[in-house]
Amino acid sequence: MSVPIALTRPPRTDAAADRLRVLLVSAFDLGHQPFGLASPAAWLSSQGAVVACLDLAVQKLDEAAVREADLIGFYLPMHTATRILAGVVPRVRELNPDAHLCAYGLYAPVNQELLQGIGIDSIIGGEFEEPLADLARHLRPRQVNGQLISPPQISLGRQDFQVPDRSGLPALSDYAFVTLPDGTRRVVGYTEATRGCKHLCRHCPIVPVYGGQFRVVQRDIVLADIRQQVAAGAQHITFGDPDFFNGPAHATAIVQALHEEFPDVTYDVIIKVQHLVAHRDRLPILRQTGCILVTSAVESVDENILEYFDKRHTREDFASAVTTLRDLGIGLNPTFVAFTPWTTMDGYLRFLTEIDELGLVENVTPIQFAIRLLIPEGSKLLDLPDVRDLVEPFDPVSLVYPWTHPDPAVDALQRDVLALTAEAVGEGRPRAVFFDQLWALANAAAGQPGRSRAAGVRPISLPVPQFSEPWYCCAEPTETQLAPPV
Repeated sequence: MSVPIALTRPPRTDAAADRLRVLLVSAFDLGHQPFGLASPAAWLSSQGAVVACLDLAVQKLDEAAVREADLIGFYLPMHTATRILAGVVPRVRELNPDAHLCAYGLYAPVNQELLQGIGIDSIIGGEFEEPLADLARHLRPRQVNGQLISPPQISLGRQDFQVPDRSGLPALSDYAFVTLPDGTRRVVGYTEATRGCKHLCRHCPIVPVYGGQFRVVQRDIVLADIRQQVAAGAQHITFGDPDFFNGPAHATAIVQALHEEFPDVTYDVIIKVQHLVAHRDRLPILRQTGCILVTSAVESVDENILEYFDKRHTREDFASAVTTLRDLGIGLNPTFVAFTPWTTMDGYLRFLTEIDELGLVENVTPIQFAIRLLIPEGSKLLDLPDVRDLVEPFDPVSLVYPWTHPDPAVDALQRDVLALTAEAVGEGRPRAVFFDQLWALANAAAGQPGRSRAAGVRPISLPVPQFSEPWYCCAEPTETQLAPPV
């Protein structure tokens, strides 16, 4: 837990002496304009702070802005962002030794020891806007001589959200775009209708913070945020909710209102396989209101691995969801953790066969065939004795508990698949071409070169929209991503 500290910077004597200067910093958020900067910026500005935002995914480190700040907040929504910012914090502390440094977001509380070791003063996980605003009130320059109350490490209080302030962020055109099946590109906006998740999947980074709870962003706030992004050029909206159907009535009401106001704006959402099956009756509403893509964390087609992850769906559920979405004309973007300690060579080949037979070759982003399970601090997988016996001590550089597969050939295959993926993405190879190469590579590694693909006519993949950001949050960051943004 963070301890109370006092800010030692001398009070300002100019006309802005009573206005706190805040710098909010993001490093990586899957190619989106960060909601995690825009939302707290609104809260902080409303109470009189001078707020600047810096997104290192598309901007260089602004040393002048760092030196001017009284409070610097680092947004840590995911593993990649945390690793990048862990390399930035020491430079920021060097540039401004007197500023109060706060890390907030999902990956802040679970990496408390590391973050405090590199100079972070306070940590906020969960619903971070109100605690950040409270921290800022205690940090007002006119109160620098007082003792500060440390913010809660994890806050799950219900909030009355404010319309995110996106005025200090780069233009939407600087971020990822979506390409429709007909080749048309669309500018993408991003918002959130809910946060947290009511499910307890063991490998999920949300669970250690939210513990099976989720919080709603009020409907009028969501719609106002969409409205301002459409005015700024957005033609498509990504809903970043961990599961859009955690609150299905809330979700469908929002997209119905969105479509009524902006009938030409398309959108995509994330929905669990379990919810795609349970709420099948709501899926036509998504199609009618402009949903063109559903991302679903399938993770595996191996029942044993699904049990380890506590996903609460089966291979049959996945196949059923594929059919339902295909019949409706909604694209499916399934995501997987292809390599785990329980993945076998035969199991990986069955995974490829399943993708082939379900007609999903065009649906699966190449990186999904290469993702290796990350076990971060706080992972509920560590509750399982056999996982605890498997992992090595926590690595503060990679921010995970390393593990080695019992079969060295499986780890070698993962490295080869990752290299093939990097080549394919770098060269822009069609997914069908990549899959042909992957099929040959995996079968050769398993000692079955020349193994034929599924016989007969396979289902034809529904053409799916593709985003220009190819990486997913469970993927190990690339060296390019980890390069200091200076």
